[in-house]
Amino acid sequence: MVGLVIVSHSRLLAEGVRELAGQMAPTVRIVPAGGAPDGDLGSDVERIAAALEAAWDGDGVLVLADLGSAIMSAHLAIEAQPPERRPRLVLSPAPLVEGAVVAAVEAALGRDLATVAAAALAARDFPKHV
Repeated sequence: MVGLVIVSHSRLLAEGVRELAGQMAPTVRIVPAGGAPDGDLGSDVERIAAALEAAWDGDGVLVLADLGSAIMSAHLAIEAQPPERRPRLVLSPAPLVEGAVVAAVEAALGRDLATVAAAALAARDFPKHV
């Protein structure tokens, strides 16, 4: 099953997104990687790399990140992975919350990495008006 890694500058935000997406898809490995090593706001390549490992089960991992340096840190963590894994590690430009929820549902349905990634990306077009 495709796993998810949630990268945020905030540990609490990453954990909250995991909690929300996990409510929709409790069987999916959703691993938060938020905050700096000292607990402050920031991103940490080593924490993200550990999350990639925890989310991995062979079907791939979709990574969703919030802002600038978190995206850069996620990219560096992916590049540090074994070469045979890198094609199955996708850093998505999808919106963090909506993308994570949709991706988790698709992963729970057994969809492949490309389908999960496409569904997450499509979440950027969800209407936000009533």
